[in-house]
Amino acid sequence: MARISLSPPRTLFYRAMEWYSRRTYGKILDPAKALGHNPKVLRSDLRFELAVAKWDRLDADLKALAVMASAASIGCSWCMDFGYWENERRGMDVRKVRDVPVWRESDAYTPLERDVMEYAEAMSATPPVVADESAARLLAALGEAAYVELTAMVAVENLRSRMNSALGLTSQGFKDRCEVPGAGAAGAGASGEAR
Repeated sequence: MARISLSPPRTLFYRAMEWYSRRTYGKILDPAKALGHNPKVLRSDLRFELAVAKWDRLDADLKALAVMASAASIGCSWCMDFGYWENERRGMDVRKVRDVPVWRESDAYTPLERDVMEYAEAMSATPPVVADESAARLLAALGEAAYVELTAMVAVENLRSRMNSALGLTSQGFKDRCEVPGAGAAGAGASGEAR
């Protein structure tokens, strides 16, 4: 249950955000509802997310796996729920999306994808535990620009997941609207369910 009301003041800006969210996602995102209590934070977050969406040096599937592995290791059920929906909608291999919380046991991933998820988990640990060998492998495979983007995406997901978890935001039912077989079981291993 959310630790903050999900009914913020309905300012003109907030109503515009509601319209956009409904049009784009079919519902108003709970993180936006929570941040709506502080319009400056909400505006800054929206601008930041729009800028992040323009980053394009890292393969979209690798980016998704890094984001979801971070969310799973932190235990953000809202982020995992939204990630299932977003990546299935984008056309990502459903098995890869579903198996993120159990990626070590799954044979769905390439060695590079495994390195990306291992890196995301290591960065998401407190304190971070990134090994030099892991960073070197990724740098060699991805190049400097994509490696920087990978690192930034994991950091961004840490911001999202930690904020959503601290605010008590949980799954919003996005994965119920996509075809991800077995997602409920896979998500439960991450934190009661699986940004």
